[in-house]
Amino acid sequence: MSAPLRIALAQCNPHEGQVDHNLARIRALRAEAAAAGADLLVTPEFSIAGYPPEDLVRKDAFVARCEAALDALADDTADGGPGLIVGGPWRDGARIYNAAFVMDGGAITARRAKHELPNYGVFDDKRVFDPGPAPGPVVFRGVRIGLMICEDWWFPAVSETLSETGAEMLLSINGSPYESQKPGRRVMRAVPRVVETGLPFVFLNQVCGQDELVFDGASFVLNADRSLAVQMPAFSQALTVTQWHRVGGHLVCTPQPLADEADPLEENYRALMLGLRDYVDKNRFPGVILGLSGGIDSALSAAIAVDALGAARVRTVMLPSPYTSQDSLDDAGACAEMLGISHDTVSIAGPMGAFSQALGPLFEGTAPDTTEENIQSRARGLMLMALSNKFGHMVLTTGNKSEMSVGYATLYGDMCGGYSVLKDVYKTHVFALSRWRNGTRPPDGQGPAGPVMPERVITKPPSAELKPDQTDQDSLPPYEVLDGILAGLVEGEQSVSDLVAQGYDRETVVRVWKMLDRAEYKRRQAPPGVKISARAFGRDRRYPITNGFTGLIA
Repeated sequence: MSAPLRIALAQCNPHEGQVDHNLARIRALRAEAAAAGADLLVTPEFSIAGYPPEDLVRKDAFVARCEAALDALADDTADGGPGLIVGGPWRDGARIYNAAFVMDGGAITARRAKHELPNYGVFDDKRVFDPGPAPGPVVFRGVRIGLMICEDWWFPAVSETLSETGAEMLLSINGSPYESQKPGRRVMRAVPRVVETGLPFVFLNQVCGQDELVFDGASFVLNADRSLAVQMPAFSQALTVTQWHRVGGHLVCTPQPLADEADPLEENYRALMLGLRDYVDKNRFPGVILGLSGGIDSALSAAIAVDALGAARVRTVMLPSPYTSQDSLDDAGACAEMLGISHDTVSIAGPMGAFSQALGPLFEGTAPDTTEENIQSRARGLMLMALSNKFGHMVLTTGNKSEMSVGYATLYGDMCGGYSVLKDVYKTHVFALSRWRNGTRPPDGQGPAGPVMPERVITKPPSAELKPDQTDQDSLPPYEVLDGILAGLVEGEQSVSDLVAQGYDRETVVRVWKMLDRAEYKRRQAPPGVKISARAFGRDRRYPITNGFTGLIA
């Protein structure tokens, strides 16, 4: 080519199922790319509809609407402006593909279907899509582009096929979900594709929250010499125009200033923010309401909500019982003041008395136990849901992964709500994130620059305060022990013997495993929450509720 090729990479946030919205957004991005002098605008995987579409692609009306939008975008390119690469469904008779469409000169000039369909973890592509054939390059204005879709580049076969059939560069459009420290691992995983093919590599990812999943963007370009030419920001929408030249007959991307690399705590915190923000906004809630107890989980949940949504959209309620300490009352109030959020206090002593009176004749002759404790939690849940129904704010559940793992939570009580921002965050990580946030405001956070919770919230022993002098460690191992065991059982699928060999007490490991197994029925009824680990509850980890297998402790 006699002039540089300018490829605009649109790291955008599609709205699942809102095809008209996505169409308008891609048009706006194309206008922005045109103003920047781009020849080609590339958008992420399934960008016309949002990824993953799940069973939406089984609806003929949905696929037809996507097809009409794709045709409209192709028509737009008749104006002589930038061409397009857009992700969406390709219907070919009875087959339906996850495809990339190349558009230029008023027409769809090429289609490529996803060849490698992931069917592990959170992915169900094999359930809803047909696999495409091994792709060859597409030609855009004289350049042979090796076009891939997400999973295609994780394994060498597709890249090698494209190289062998004449591709001059590899370009992958992606809907790659975030998990802790994954952005850096993607770059390292791309290096072998560059080495094997001798071609530059472009990775473009969407940036959004979609139910439990968060997509972090963090798009990048590697030149054929494995140097990082472009690094786009994580967790932020962005459009970057890349400049390509031929040097010695090979395509080279002009290096640009690289986005700063975040530490793992900042990455995780911003992932939680993005997941919550998009869930609330895309489901059209005016804001969130949560019980602010004076404990660390609710304090961190409130801080994330304020950073994600702004203080005006976050409402908190302290729901004290006769067992609530003055420290907790003071800490909840101080936390609300530090965050600048609405805060009310509503005692549950009255509802507790009413339940005791109503159930007294039936409970006569029995000793108080967890039943009465659970009534307190359910009274709080009832009040939060009433406020949600009255004013429209979504109830934000505040439980963490450690509690959800072992069932240290009450169905229809502290588990009630629309979304759980800490669902995939172990308690020890809650402490780490809280300390990080007290010292650092995330770049896009809307909360205060200083501390967001009193230091005492972080240092005092965790307690549900459902009876006098109660602490979590009355019922659970120390969290540093519990979380280590849970990480082995949940993320690692390790056996009891494996964990004992690592130095954990066998009796403690068996006890934790039994609690984890018994709590499956609770997790099935829990709200969705942000996934940040390699294996979250829900889409990732699926176990039967009715399960008699005991092999782990044999």
